[in-house]
Amino acid sequence: MASSMRLSLILFFACSLFLQGSLGEIICEDLPTDVCAFSIASSGKRCLLENYATKDGKVAYQCRTSEVVVGGMAEYIETDECVSACGVDRNTVGISSDALLEPQFTAKLCSAACYQNCPNIVHLYFNLAAGEGVFLPDLCEKQRTNPHRAMIELVSSGAAPGPVSSEPADITAAAQPATAPSSF
Repeated sequence: MASSMRLSLILFFACSLFLQGSLGEIICEDLPTDVCAFSIASSGKRCLLENYATKDGKVAYQCRTSEVVVGGMAEYIETDECVSACGVDRNTVGISSDALLEPQFTAKLCSAACYQNCPNIVHLYFNLAAGEGVFLPDLCEKQRTNPHRAMIELVSSGAAPGPVSSEPADITAAAQPATAPSSF
């Protein structure tokens, strides 16, 4: 079991090195969909998984380049260890701050295995939390000391979905990257 996992990881990294070496750079649109989410192109822009309807009416997936630039990181494909440690799913279409409302997700994101070792994922959720008016390091500290209280404070911060409004929402704050602490 461990040897097959090790072989899979070696093949994954060999393929990613081959992909990077043969193209000279990471272009989101050229990435396989199973490594798209949580990857960063050579341009420093995040890759995101999108779905679309094919001509025969089936749903297919494609990797696209977002407009979100990640400062200090480029040409990065997230490791399977971080995906697992942080509780994220590479097959998720679109990423939302709603995941922060799930206690199990927040516990994994704030765990030492994720928070201290996976700066790409932590930075992404730091920005999503900031867009909701939540400071992720504070949320994680509360998660470690009193998980129930952390969820109450997150919901009371306004991050929870509220009543539907007829006015358009201002999504520019969520789309703008916040400055993460230097430990990321």
